[in-house]
Amino acid sequence: MKELKHINKYFYKYRFQLLLGILITIVAKVFALFTPRLIGNAVTTISHAIKGTITTETFRHDLGQSILYLIGAAVVAGILTFFMRQTIINVSRYIEFDLKNEVYQQYQNLSLNFYKSNKTGDLINRISEDVGKVRNYTGPAIMYTINMITLFGVAFIYMFNTAPSLTLYTILPLPVLSFIVYKLSAVINKRSRIVQEYLSTLSAYTQESFSGISVIKSYGIETQNYAEFNTLSTESKEKQIDLAKVQALFFPSMILLIGVSNILVAYVGGVQYMNGQIAELGTIAEFLIYVNMLTWPVATVGWVTNLVQQAEASQKRINEFLKEVPEIKNHTNTQTPIKGRIAFENVTFIYSDTNIQALTDVNFTLEKGETLAILGKTGSGKSTILDLIGRLYDVQKGSIKIDDRIIDQINLKNLRDNIGYVPQDAFLFSDTIKNNIMFGKEDATEDEVIEAAKNASVHKNIMKFNKAYNTKLGERGITLSGGQKQRISIARALIKAPEIMLFDDCLSAVDTETEEKILNNLRTVSDGKTTIIVSHRVSSAKNADKIIVLSEGKIIQTGTHESLIDKDGYYRDLYLKQLSTKEME
Repeated sequence: MKELKHINKYFYKYRFQLLLGILITIVAKVFALFTPRLIGNAVTTISHAIKGTITTETFRHDLGQSILYLIGAAVVAGILTFFMRQTIINVSRYIEFDLKNEVYQQYQNLSLNFYKSNKTGDLINRISEDVGKVRNYTGPAIMYTINMITLFGVAFIYMFNTAPSLTLYTILPLPVLSFIVYKLSAVINKRSRIVQEYLSTLSAYTQESFSGISVIKSYGIETQNYAEFNTLSTESKEKQIDLAKVQALFFPSMILLIGVSNILVAYVGGVQYMNGQIAELGTIAEFLIYVNMLTWPVATVGWVTNLVQQAEASQKRINEFLKEVPEIKNHTNTQTPIKGRIAFENVTFIYSDTNIQALTDVNFTLEKGETLAILGKTGSGKSTILDLIGRLYDVQKGSIKIDDRIIDQINLKNLRDNIGYVPQDAFLFSDTIKNNIMFGKEDATEDEVIEAAKNASVHKNIMKFNKAYNTKLGERGITLSGGQKQRISIARALIKAPEIMLFDDCLSAVDTETEEKILNNLRTVSDGKTTIIVSHRVSSAKNADKIIVLSEGKIIQTGTHESLIDKDGYYRDLYLKQLSTKEME
């Protein structure tokens, strides 16, 4: 139960609703226990009438009274049971809601290294399946435990006072039932986990196949793909059948033991009645109902035990993430204006997950309003510079300063609010084009959205769609071309009007003519803004105030376009190569 202590704060938060629910549960079960006694009285009355020991008038009066009380008790118990579920089960839903929010907030706080080392499917499983199992502990487990304690406690005391030996025979099969349910539940839970794992694998394979359907078709491997899916599906089916076989034993076992209990009550009770050990025939009927009422609560002992074990295992998995300390921490709550001056001073950075040294002693200064272009081969460290400016990672050596302040001493939210970042791989949400652009500024007007789209040279493309800006995009923007996705991503950054704009090779999927239009617009929009453009094209870098060339994490060239094309080196070679390619076109 150590892992489940994390939930105690939520029990305290909803303590009044929970205590009310427990009180209602106890009262509801007490009223429910009136039913066997009233039915027993009715049977006794009928038996007396058959024997002729009471008058017809007395028979009608006593039987009518018993029926009336029986209906009243059933109605009150039903109403209270409704409110019992509305309190305790609702509390479990509130706790589930709070716990999911806590986990999701933690996910947002954790750094990129965390996501590199954990699978998306596992993250989703912990916030859905694991939290759901914890909810069963905070609701159903508590409710059924109180039911069992109340029913068993009150009923057992009354039964024992009425007929001690018959009571012992009545409850004799119940521990056996509880043990069988416990064992079956353990096997069911184990096989359920296996089934869930196969379903997760099957879902992941299906999702990947649908996402890469164009590749599957272009390579003509539909048959092979189907064969692999069929294998996974068959294995999943077999595991589900294994689970169904065990589940098929659950209720028959309960019915068998209930039947045994009923037979014992009927036989032993009948013998005791004939021997005069039981005064009234109604007692036997009463005990038969008690047996059926107590069977499920006693059976839940094993079931609840497994619920608690599952909840503890799930909460342990959740706690592993909740205890994860974010690498990127916000060290101040003070928010100060950011102007946009950026300075890298002997910055060295190593990716902890791969131990790759991405940057080595990088130095440069970018004044407010200046534009810096970064070029270099793939893997030279270009994107890493942008990630460090957005504090997606912290440097191990050297320092990064924004407006002459160490970057980790700037309020993290304030820093990122002042950065417009267009990643190399444009990511769009399954929402409308308008909402994707407004992601950069939630309160943007329609005119601002259109203006941003025009500056990104994508407005005309959008207007060709049937619903224009209200066009709903597919998953990850799959309904758009690569160039359209990049330009909408640029519009999303531009609408934010940040002080620092970072463009990570975001024009690679557009033609040179469109690139030129966007760059001209950017020069206007970014006037007075600090801008960094990462690119493989000289055309994207030529108008920058400063240009640096990286190779294996080190700056090998720095200068302006004019100065660099006059020097032998990477930049001049790239310029001549791209110039000759353009002339050939």
